[in-house]
Amino acid sequence: MKHPVAALLPLVATLLLSACGGQEKPLATVDKVDLQRYAGTWYEIARLPQWFQRGCYDSTATYSLNDDGTVKVINRCQREGEQTSEAEGTARVVPGSDNAKLKVRFDNWVSRLIPTITEGNYWIIALDKDYQTVVIGEPSREYLWILARQSELPEDQYQALVQVAQEKGFPVEELQRNRQLRPETAAPDGSE
Repeated sequence: MKHPVAALLPLVATLLLSACGGQEKPLATVDKVDLQRYAGTWYEIARLPQWFQRGCYDSTATYSLNDDGTVKVINRCQREGEQTSEAEGTARVVPGSDNAKLKVRFDNWVSRLIPTITEGNYWIIALDKDYQTVVIGEPSREYLWILARQSELPEDQYQALVQVAQEKGFPVEELQRNRQLRPETAAPDGSE
């Protein structure tokens, strides 16, 4: 009679292989980013929905270089019935990434208590040669932003960036376009 554990080995091997097969491929980034050229204001064109951006529209991200090699990040958006909402953070380059991978931490009470758990991955996964459009994501594929130097993109350019994100395993069917998030304005006569 065979040993009972030996009889289970094929089953265990099959389960392990199938579990590994379902994992995402590692997320590839662009080869290199010139942070001087990257600095400035970017307009959010689309994003995967996130709790911290609920109700935001007309979103921008502004990056500036700090003397210590970090990057100052200011994210702004409009919220219905409110003034501009703003979050300020600091990004640091992940060593060995040629500036394509950053860790971003936003200044809030949680980040002051436990700084290591409040750092987010900010990986540049597509960037045109003229630094006019960019796709930012992170390895779990739960966060994704499509940004541009202009507030609107031609549809063909937008679709090309969506295609890049889809090829990298992001759930692009969940993307929210920034222009579609703007609140509806009432008609002059008060009707809707």
